[in-house]
Amino acid sequence: MKYQVKPLPPVDLPVLRTVGKPLRKVDAMGKAVGATVYAGDFSMPQMLLGKVFRSKHSSAHITRLDVSKARALTGVACVITGFDVPNARLVSDMPGQTGQKQRTGSDVPVLASQQVRFYGEPIALVAAETQEILDKALSLIEIDYEPLPGVYDPQEAIKPGAPVVTPPDNIVARWKIRKGNLESGFEQADLIVENTFRLPYQEHAYLEPEAGVAWMDERNVITIRVSTQVIEHFRTIARAVGVPQNKIHIQGTMVGGGFGGKEDITLEIYLALLAKHTGRPVRMVYTREESFLAHSKRHPYVIKHRTGVKKNGLITASKVEMISDSGAYPYLSPYVLLYTTVMAPGPYRIDNVHVDALSVATNNPFTSAFRGFGGPQACFAYEQQMDDIARQLHLDPLEVRKVNYLRTGDCTATGQGIESAAWLEETATRAMAALGEQRPDHGPVKIGQGFSSYFQSYGRITWLHDTSQSWVGLELDSTVTVRAGVPDLGAGQANSLCQIAAEALGVPLERVTIYSTDSALTPLSGTSTATRQLYMSGNATLMAANTVRKVLLSRASKYFEEEIEALDIADGKAFIKNDPSQTLDLVDLAKMCASEGIHLSNLALFKAPFTDPINPETGQGQVWPDFTFGSFAVEVAVDTETGEVTILKAAACHDIGRAINWASAEGQIIGGGMQGLGYSLMENMVVKEGVIQTPSLSEYLIPTSMDYPDIQAIILESGTGVGPYGAKGIGEPSLTPAAPAVASAIANAIGVSIHEIPITPEKVLAALDQSNKL
Repeated sequence: MKYQVKPLPPVDLPVLRTVGKPLRKVDAMGKAVGATVYAGDFSMPQMLLGKVFRSKHSSAHITRLDVSKARALTGVACVITGFDVPNARLVSDMPGQTGQKQRTGSDVPVLASQQVRFYGEPIALVAAETQEILDKALSLIEIDYEPLPGVYDPQEAIKPGAPVVTPPDNIVARWKIRKGNLESGFEQADLIVENTFRLPYQEHAYLEPEAGVAWMDERNVITIRVSTQVIEHFRTIARAVGVPQNKIHIQGTMVGGGFGGKEDITLEIYLALLAKHTGRPVRMVYTREESFLAHSKRHPYVIKHRTGVKKNGLITASKVEMISDSGAYPYLSPYVLLYTTVMAPGPYRIDNVHVDALSVATNNPFTSAFRGFGGPQACFAYEQQMDDIARQLHLDPLEVRKVNYLRTGDCTATGQGIESAAWLEETATRAMAALGEQRPDHGPVKIGQGFSSYFQSYGRITWLHDTSQSWVGLELDSTVTVRAGVPDLGAGQANSLCQIAAEALGVPLERVTIYSTDSALTPLSGTSTATRQLYMSGNATLMAANTVRKVLLSRASKYFEEEIEALDIADGKAFIKNDPSQTLDLVDLAKMCASEGIHLSNLALFKAPFTDPINPETGQGQVWPDFTFGSFAVEVAVDTETGEVTILKAAACHDIGRAINWASAEGQIIGGGMQGLGYSLMENMVVKEGVIQTPSLSEYLIPTSMDYPDIQAIILESGTGVGPYGAKGIGEPSLTPAAPAVASAIANAIGVSIHEIPITPEKVLAALDQSNKL
C-alpha cells in the first residue's frame, strides 16, 4: 500500500522560546541518579509493616473469621476486620469530583465481613514489627467459607436465574445512542458487513507496585505519603476512616507508572486505618503478585458491528452492540462504557447510528480505568470492521476511510461538533509512508502492512464540571515557583507546567521549581487521568503566569515610558521589542514591584466547559472538551508454519496541537504505542472461575525493549487544541490505534482476519486452518 502524502493545511503557530523544545525535564536528574524517593523507598522511625488478608474464593459467605491468634502473636500491633470498622466503605465513583452527586450503588466495602465477591477481596488488615511476624500473623488467621454459585461470563450474568452479584440484575451500566433512521440507512446499503470482536483483560504492569506510608501527628492529622493519580481521594478516605476531611493529608510521590491503575483508591484507606488504630507509622508495599490481585484490569468486551455501505465504501448505517465485564464491583465501569459507546462508530461521519451497550457484574476480577479508558476496545472493533468492508468491496482501506473520515465542522454520533483539526488522512498517509516499501515474502513467512486511524477525547466528561487550580509566583531573584496539586505519573505532567511558566515569564526552565501533589499545601489541580492535566492544569498555569507577566510589563512600561504592547520579556530581561538593546533585568524589575507593594503571584482557576449530561434515550449531547486524531502503521512478518508474528516496523503519527516538550511528547507516543503492541500480540491474562491463572510477570508477558523495533514518532502540530498554546492531549491516545494496526497488517499478510486479541500463534494457525477449509 503506497499513498500520496499531501502537504498539511496551513497553520499559523506563534514562535515560542521555551515551549516545544526538547528540554531536560526538571525531575530528570533525580531519577537518573536514583535520588528520587518513591513511595516504597520511604521509611520512618518506629514504623510498622502492613499487609492485607485476602479471600481465596471468588464467591462465598464468610461463616467464621477468627483473628485472635494473630492478635496474640508477639510483635503484632494491630489486626482490623470489617467487624471493627463496619462503616468503612469507599466510593468507587469517578474520583476527584467536587459537589457532584454520587452514583447510586457505587459504595464498596473496605473489608468484606459477610460475603466475598471476587478472589483476592480484602478481609482483614495486619500491622506488625517485621515482615516475618507479619507473614506469621496472616497464617494464623482462621476463616471458613460457604461457597456460593458464581457467574463468570457477562452474557450468562444477564440471563434470568443467574447468581446476583450486583442487584437486581447484574447490569452495572447501560448506554445507548440513537441518531438518524437506522432502518432506512440499511435499506440504502449495497452491502451489509457483520462481525464480532473480542477484547481481553489487560494488566497495568507498572514498574512500581502500589506503595505508601501513613502516620498520625500530634494534631491527629493522618498523613499518607502514597503513589497515586488522585490526591483528591482524601475526601473519600476521610469518610471511610471516620475523620473530618481536613484530618487527612495526602502527600503524593512521583509515580512509577499508573496507566489508570492508581486512579482508584488502592491502599490509602488501609494505611490510614492502621495508622489511626496503632498511632504509629505504617508502610505497605504490594508484591507483584499481590498487585495483580488487588487492582483493576482493562475491561474485556464483546463488540458486534453491523454496517451498511455503498459500493464506494460510504457508510449508510451502523449498528453496534457491546457488553463489558465490570467484575465484582462497579468502580469506573459505567464511565468506561460511556467512552466505548461514544467512540464505537469511530472517527467517521455516519448519518444513521444505533449503539447499545451494557456493563455487567460478574465474580471475576474487578475492572476500571486503563490508559485509553474504553477507547482502545472501540478502536480495535471499528478499525477491523473498516478493513473488512474494504476487503469485501475490493477497495483500498484508505479510500474507504477517506469517504467517511470526520472533518472539522462535522458532528460525532452524539451530535458533538468537531471544532479542532481532524487530521486523519494526513496522519494515515504519513504513518504508512514511514514504513517504506513492503518487504517481499520469503517462503512460509508472509509480509504485511496495515494501519488504523482513531479519535480519542482528552479532558474529562464535561458534565462533571471539571476545574483545576495553579499558583505561579516570581521570586525576588527572578526564579519562578509553581504550586499545583498535579500527580506526576512519569509522563512529564509537572515539567509541562514549568515549561509553560518559563515561556510566559521569560526565564530558563532550570530557574523554575514546582511544588506539587499535596492535598493540604498545593492548590487542587484534579486527577492525573483522562489526559486532562496538560489541558486543565496547563491552562490554569498559563492563566496564572500571564497574570504575573501583565503585572511585570505594566511596571516595566513606566520604567521605559513605552506602551505595554511595545514590550516583551525573555532571557530574564524585559526589553523594548523594536530596540532590544534597551533592557531591564528581571531581578531589578521584581525588586521594583516588591518595593511598591505590587503582587507578583497569582492563583488561577481554569474551568472546562460545563454542560448537562447527554440525553439518556438518544445519547445526544456534548461529552468531552475536544479530540485528538491520529494513525498508527505496522509492518509484520507472519510465519505460516508456526504462527509466529514479528513486528518489523512501526510508525505513529498524531496531531497533538502543539508540543509543550517535544521529547516528552515523543516519549508518550512511543511508550503508548509499545503498550498497545503488547495488548495486540502478547498480553494474555487468563482467568478461570474468577481466579487469575497468570498471576505474575513470569506468566503474564509484557513487551521488553528486545521484543519490538523502535516506533517512529511523527508529531504534527495544528495548533487547534484547547490546551495551552493550542496543545492537545497525547498520553492516552498514543495507545489506542496500535492493536488494530497490527491486526490489519496480519490480515494483509495472510489474507485472513483475526477478530480477537492477543493474536497468539495458536490463533494465527487456527485462522489459517479455517481459511484452508473454506
